[in-house]
Amino acid sequence: MNKYELALVVNAKIEDDARAAVVEKAKGYVERFGGQISEVEEWGKKKLAYDIQKMSEGYYYFIQFEAEPEAPAQIEENVRIMENVLRFLCVRKDEA
Repeated sequence: MNKYELALVVNAKIEDDARAAVVEKAKGYVERFGGQISEVEEWGKKKLAYDIQKMSEGYYYFIQFEAEPEAPAQIEENVRIMENVLRFLCVRKDEA
């Protein structure tokens, strides 16, 4: 199993409980495809480098997990169509 990090930028204009639901749904996708979540970091609201869908701010979340090599592609496929996710990125972390 490899270590991965899923970064999410979530719409800042939605309610707190809706934002939490978006993160829970993303975590559910990680677990559905065999990932084991080790940590979820919330960086809070940050200004975006450029406007995305006419929004200048977003909430940043980083989900650390371990999974098989084919899992990130399946997770990205599902996160891509999630409403209220402005941007996402799943990267493999180096073994340091």
